Amino acid sequence: MSYAIEMNRLQKSFNSKKVINDISIAVEQGEIIGFLGPSGAGKTTTIKVLIGQLEQDAGVAKILDQDSSNLGNDIYQQIGIVTDNSGLYENLTAYDNLLLFSKIFRTDKRNIPILLERVGLGEEAKKRVKNFSKGMKQRLVLARAMLNNPRVLFLDEPTSGLDPATTKEIHQLMLEMKENGTTFFLTTHNMIEASKLCDRIALFNEGKVLDIGTLGELTSRHDTKRRVKIALRCGAIQYYDLSPQSSEVVAELMNDDKIETIHSQEPTLENIFLNLTGRGLE
Repeated sequence: MSYAIEMNRLQKSFNSKKVINDISIAVEQGEIIGFLGPSGAGKTTTIKVLIGQLEQDAGVAKILDQDSSNLGNDIYQQIGIVTDNSGLYENLTAYDNLLLFSKIFRTDKRNIPILLERVGLGEEAKKRVKNFSKGMKQRLVLARAMLNNPRVLFLDEPTSGLDPATTKEIHQLMLEMKENGTTFFLTTHNMIEASKLCDRIALFNEGKVLDIGTLGELTSRHDTKRRVKIALRCGAIQYYDLSPQSSEVVAELMNDDKIETIHSQEPTLENIFLNLTGRGLE
């Protein structure tokens, strides 16, 4: 089977410290895979190995069936990269920044105004980037990464430090691109972002994938308490285990019309990560 991204027993060390520790993951075309972990976990290093900026110590990394250590121009024409330090030409306008890269990618420059509109920068097309806010620059970087209609897009903390409105716009744009077949490799420490966007989430810490699966699979696997929270009409809050005995009590409360709401109590991604590592996601 052909995958958009493959990692098999991937390893990378710096000064004897393993930054990538035996990762094996295959990502299908059109999938959003999320690497959820704190700063310094090795997420950015993983991207750099996958796109050929760093060479792994052991294992295999591939993009679109081509080895990451020997990527050709044909592959680079099909991928996009958005990082917090993605360079922009500050003295050029937003339009001219995209025009420059349009010439490099040999894409139709008539798409530039369309892309700027899609990231909410249509009215700022002729403004110099040095006058942009961080959020505007981040949106411009995303537009640049979309110029070549990439089959695989790497996003390294793409919404870190952005306001909620801008974050929502970027999320919507990602979902639209996914519908058109783009594969996303998303690194984040934002639990909500991972929950909303990702088909699968890899819980990542100190170079290791601690667990991987859909949000439902992860919460189900780590739901050790298996409880429900019931708010009664009288204002009281009660918790019940998922057991035959509890079901009889809950059924009686329902028959007596005493229940206002019922909520399951699966663990959050934050709680799962904390239980696995003893640390938070920040």
